[in-house]
Amino acid sequence: MLATAHAACLIGIEANPVQVEVRLGEGLPGFDIVGLPERAVRESRIRVRAALSSIGFTLPPRHLVLNLAPGDLPKTGAGLDLAIAASVLAACEGVSSEQLSNTLFVGELSLSGELRPVRGVLALLRSARRAGLRNAIIPEGSRREALLVEGVSVHCAAHVGAVVRWLNGEAPLPVVTPDAVAPTPDLQGEPDRDLSAIRGQETARRALEVAAAGGHHMLLIGSPGAGKTMLARALPSILPPPSAEEALEIATIASSAGLRSRRILIGRQRPFRAPHHTASAAAIVGGGEPIRAGELTLAHRGVLFLDELPEFRRDAIETLRTTMEEGEVVISRARQRVRLPAEPMVIAAMNPCPCGYHGDPTRFCRCGELQIARYRGRVSGPLLDRFDLQVAVPRVSARVMRKATRGETSKAVQHRVERARARLISADRGTSLESLTRHVAQEALTLLELGVERLKMSARAYLKALRVAHTIAALDGSSEVLPAHTAEALQYRVLDREPG
Repeated sequence: MLATAHAACLIGIEANPVQVEVRLGEGLPGFDIVGLPERAVRESRIRVRAALSSIGFTLPPRHLVLNLAPGDLPKTGAGLDLAIAASVLAACEGVSSEQLSNTLFVGELSLSGELRPVRGVLALLRSARRAGLRNAIIPEGSRREALLVEGVSVHCAAHVGAVVRWLNGEAPLPVVTPDAVAPTPDLQGEPDRDLSAIRGQETARRALEVAAAGGHHMLLIGSPGAGKTMLARALPSILPPPSAEEALEIATIASSAGLRSRRILIGRQRPFRAPHHTASAAAIVGGGEPIRAGELTLAHRGVLFLDELPEFRRDAIETLRTTMEEGEVVISRARQRVRLPAEPMVIAAMNPCPCGYHGDPTRFCRCGELQIARYRGRVSGPLLDRFDLQVAVPRVSARVMRKATRGETSKAVQHRVERARARLISADRGTSLESLTRHVAQEALTLLELGVERLKMSARAYLKALRVAHTIAALDGSSEVLPAHTAEALQYRVLDREPG
């Protein structure tokens, strides 16, 4: 007898449909799995056999052949266990096969028959919706990840026995509903991440607002303890909440990576990733076998913070040169080519010199010019040029910090950022030079061109300064870029202002 169940296999952050076909044939007893299964899939026959024994079902002394179609797609992970168990039971007439044709089965089986959560449940459910399946069965521990998927009736099960009873029509399975998860508070209001906690850094706060409004990449340069990390961690609190489409995209990536953040999985928060400077190129970009998303993809639609930028491996950060402009990562293997979305705001921080106190009015710098040049040379000029804003973050004295008044809250700044983004979207000025200069006053354009000549800025830096000026104009509610806007945009090119 032949039985078929629906499953899916995770590749990167996307899920490909897999059909689990089981034929009960003649010959010596055995359990063969074909269809390019990797080790975890091949071992599923042991887990399935033990799990079915826990509910009193014993495999008949017949030859079972299990095919995972399509046969040229490598199958990875233990998430196929439940689909294999369902198809085996149907082939052996242990359950009714009526529901198998319109149900996706997801879950890893323990030896006692319990269903364990797996990575990428949200991506797997989206593949079920694309395939037109009406039902899906997932482990109880993956309930939260199913909240953002519509068009599929998602059922939760804690044990394979409950799935068997549902297939036979003996007992229902609970359906996932949004009410099943308690609400989670927003980011604003957290003392250590609200913008109001930052005192005495007016220029840097303003630059942070400009970066949030225009989605600009930003480089913070300052002495140790100046507040660079605090500024970066406050950035997500002033970003607009993700749209429904963005929330689904963010949650799918988090689910595929096995992340369990409640805020991200229910679409309330943009991601913030801060990898250590010892991270490898594969950890930053993605890769491995099977292919998994890197930090660039995990921070998609959010913030990727690279603290101590010159300390990162050169091959790891140089990959940013293309992803910061193209917004995706392409990983090629002999058998497959995977595209991963990678469109975060990149915020980097670095010291001005190895000791960290070059240009500090209160501390003596011990570094020579050659040491400073070698330190900054760890980050290539083309990469530095791709940061739209290069902002100096000076140290703030204890006296100034104590006397400084409390600044605006993140909520107030977020409202301005949302209005500015709406103006930029409605204006739709494009990215070409002609479209960017169309709404710029002649005096502002002359000032910008003069600054570009004096600072010897590249053509890329010129276009970036134009885009930053448009963002500043949108924050001011102006439909035209004025000289004050271009002057402020030039102010955020610290490295270009320094003598070569």
